[in-house]
Amino acid sequence: MAEEFNTESMLDMFLYESGQLLEKLEGIILEKQDADCFDDADINEIFRVMHTIKGSSGVLMYENITKVTHKLEDVFYYLRESHPDDVPHTELVEKVLAVSDFVTGELDKLKNGDTPDGDEHQLVEDLDEFLGRLKGEITKQGIQMPQANKHEEPKQFYITPVAGDDSHFYRISIHYRSDTQMSNIRAYSATYALKEVAEDLLYTPDDILSNEASGDVILAEGFHMLLQTKSSKEEVISLIDSSEAEEINFDELTKAEYGKALAEFGREDAVTIDLGDEQKPEEKEKKKDKPAPGDYVVKTKEAGKGKTLAKHQAKQQTIISVNVEKMDALMDLIGELVIAEAVVLQNPDLKVPGLELSNFQKASGQLSKITTELQEVIMSMRMMPLTTVFQKMKRIVFDVSRKLDKDIELEVIGENTEVDKNIIEHITDPLMHLVRNSVDHGIEENAEDRTSLGKPAKGKITLEAKNEGGKVYISVKDDGKGLNKDKLYQKAMEKGLIENKQISEFTDKEIFRFITLPGFSTKEEVTEYSGRGVGMDVVVKNIQAIGGRLDIESVEFEGSEMTLIIPLTLAIINGIVVQVGNSPFVIETASIKEFVRVGEDSLIHEPSGEEYIVLRGECYPFIRLNERYDLPDSIHNVEEGIVVVLEHEGSQVCVLIDKLLQEQEIVVKPIPPYVKKVKGLSGCTQLGDGSIALILDIAGLLMHDGERR
Repeated sequence: MAEEFNTESMLDMFLYESGQLLEKLEGIILEKQDADCFDDADINEIFRVMHTIKGSSGVLMYENITKVTHKLEDVFYYLRESHPDDVPHTELVEKVLAVSDFVTGELDKLKNGDTPDGDEHQLVEDLDEFLGRLKGEITKQGIQMPQANKHEEPKQFYITPVAGDDSHFYRISIHYRSDTQMSNIRAYSATYALKEVAEDLLYTPDDILSNEASGDVILAEGFHMLLQTKSSKEEVISLIDSSEAEEINFDELTKAEYGKALAEFGREDAVTIDLGDEQKPEEKEKKKDKPAPGDYVVKTKEAGKGKTLAKHQAKQQTIISVNVEKMDALMDLIGELVIAEAVVLQNPDLKVPGLELSNFQKASGQLSKITTELQEVIMSMRMMPLTTVFQKMKRIVFDVSRKLDKDIELEVIGENTEVDKNIIEHITDPLMHLVRNSVDHGIEENAEDRTSLGKPAKGKITLEAKNEGGKVYISVKDDGKGLNKDKLYQKAMEKGLIENKQISEFTDKEIFRFITLPGFSTKEEVTEYSGRGVGMDVVVKNIQAIGGRLDIESVEFEGSEMTLIIPLTLAIINGIVVQVGNSPFVIETASIKEFVRVGEDSLIHEPSGEEYIVLRGECYPFIRLNERYDLPDSIHNVEEGIVVVLEHEGSQVCVLIDKLLQEQEIVVKPIPPYVKKVKGLSGCTQLGDGSIALILDIAGLLMHDGERR
């Protein structure tokens, strides 16, 4: 089994490649789910995906994945070769998605360090039964049955050689630099690139997949390949990555020389190859005019200079895969660099009166420019499109709508909008819940209910993403029954989730926000998708955890729209540094509505101790940070301090501070776990003078203030 081999590097490659292929597969399936059939291009692509995953899983000896993918490959092999009519398209879509789910589940186990031990027998039997019906249909239609799609256990990328008149034969030797890491994986990459053009391909060492020690052999003796192909030498060269190679030798052979070389490579059946007539003398004379062995050599030049390929320059690799942990580490270093820059530029030693700092200012300006550009580059590297997340939503709509027997169309807009990878990980589950809510709660149960209101019988959900003002807006909109304010109010009262207030005392948005309260559900019947009384409150908490918010709009009988408003990134924010007593605080710039000076006559003091401020006829909750966090030596007279009006999810709160210090980019650091969590604080950061500033959490302040009242 796979545990007998040290295949960590190969496993990473397998997981990455298979994940990409499965995403592509689901994209094809969901795009054609409502079509009558798959076209030839789709069938070929699905066959190729299954063939690739089957081969890779076979190499790593994950037998259950190999069996399932091979069986689905058989199905599309017969479709590709026979082109039968009346294939049950919906059933075929379900079979492909079932295989995709099975393989995805096994890959998740591998990612978690577990054994992929899923039972594939039922799925294989279902596919066998489907394939049997398909073959019967092919026979019934009088179509000649194609030759069986036989599976051979993968040992190497070897194709039985059938030499044609236009076939070329090469001996290729790659010598990697002595400091090359994982040379066996580099060698595998070369064979993988060449297999697409190979009629015959052998290599030594031949255990590069299962034996990590083969890398030492490759570094010492080189990696040697025999290739039969119709491609020219230049085309072959362009396929091989030479970035880590010290030298690459290409020798063109005759058929006879190739046959002898096969024997040298340990191919006992080399005599079965039809080598044809020996080369004629005049052809040998002509061959002398062709490049001699060794003409095509990659050699390393002097230190600091790039490698060149004589007579032909190979394509250079322009895209590389990087472990996300390395990206996170680099992001952390950039954050430390931003802090170190602030420490240098705001150093108290620079504030000596009369100190000439013109040269220092020029140098510091250049440093700031480079730091900003570096930060922008690393941020762009971490940005990923929402395509994958949106594709998952397509699958959810497909599955849930079928199980609930609802005809629903999903429209996707702005799927290429880019967001920080860490943000994507946090929003996937909340977005999934919102989409399920729209399918289950939003769209009407019966098509007749829709048509009676003048709507089309087919429901529609629109998933849209856009980037505005440093925030990402992701909305889930449906044209369903909308939210009934009276029903929401009554349910909240029954559950005891709100105070004993009249419905007229709440705005529409406040009533809609009832559905985000813990334990709230308007679904009378508990189903697989809703009615458990949990969900939306978790969605809100997850979104608030990354500094985002949920906005709800609805019109009864017309539909609802739920919008996630989230930051582009979590790592670095723009903030205003303020001071209360001797303690600095940071307020995110986007949360600040205005700074105002007020008099004592603007304050309202309640008997219970709460305070409010009246600004331009509006009444806002008022919080004195010095009292909230017991900070001595701070301003108590509101006329001497500054009032900051903060806004979050449509609610405002005013806080009293002593003074403003500066605006700067803030590197967000979590509060250490050994410090008791305090509501109203979301993190901390280090300022230029080395002091620690606490970052205010506006949602936490509003919640705490509401609890106090």
